[in-house]
Amino acid sequence: MEYTHRPVLLRECLEGLAIRPEGTYLDGTLGRAGHAREIAARLTTGRLFCIDRDQAALDAAQERLAGHLDKVTLIHGNFGDLAQLLDSRGLTGLDGMLFDLGVSSPQLDDRSRGFSYRLDAPLDMRMDRSEALTAHTVVNQWPQEELRRILWQYGEERYAPQIAAAIVRSRAVRPIETTLELVEVIKGAMPAQALREKQHPAKRSFQAIRIAVNDELGAVDRMLQAAVPRLAPGGRLCVISFHSLEDRLVKNALAEWARGCTCPPDFPVCVCGKKPAVKLVPRKPILPTEEEIAENPRARSAKLRVAEKLP
Repeated sequence: MEYTHRPVLLRECLEGLAIRPEGTYLDGTLGRAGHAREIAARLTTGRLFCIDRDQAALDAAQERLAGHLDKVTLIHGNFGDLAQLLDSRGLTGLDGMLFDLGVSSPQLDDRSRGFSYRLDAPLDMRMDRSEALTAHTVVNQWPQEELRRILWQYGEERYAPQIAAAIVRSRAVRPIETTLELVEVIKGAMPAQALREKQHPAKRSFQAIRIAVNDELGAVDRMLQAAVPRLAPGGRLCVISFHSLEDRLVKNALAEWARGCTCPPDFPVCVCGKKPAVKLVPRKPILPTEEEIAENPRARSAKLRVAEKLP
């Protein structure tokens, strides 16, 4: 299939990274290599390190980054392990890092991966197929209360108690094996008016289970703590999020890095000595244009936040 994918907020990311041809950069979520290809194309003596937890993405990058591979290093790993992945390679003082937190289109579109609530497949949802935990285990073995918690917390699903109870009842008869079997259980637990809503009734539940399987929020939190200390002064951190849970983590972490003195307001002088580590550029998130949303509906919920490391 011809590679025609347009990465989300591409122009805005390139501007946010402020790429220098001799700089050292990181694409922490390689995916379809759309961002990586454009970053690499702007390097001369610089280098781009690309991380992805999905080996299929790294394999495909051999073709998608053709012509630039002399400037690129591919790393199989989880960006949640960013500190270890960079430190073990002696990588410090990077000039820019980009993280696109969305699930890559090939994962959604590949029936066998089990991410889609529209395509029938075994319950899997692993971004890294070498990991042990699958959606099948979550759905068929996790306690009802834990299922309710993740559906509510990660999917913001208002019918979480009913859906969790329905899953437990169904699996007591026989295991839930496929995505469409799970969709039917979810739909059966929801009232008629919820089934008539524009959004697919299983969307929130599938998001929740996917996040749990891949520890997505934990990985984002660990990445945000590791990235800023490993930037060079003036280096840029760009993070694209697609739902409120991720964006809240990014917003709060960057605000904390940008925060200076933490002394109580009534202290006459600062005694904590805390200095801001970054400045936000700009302070508010960057959103896709109407033109981009028209071309790529998956960009609709994207938010880009950019921070620059202070000296």
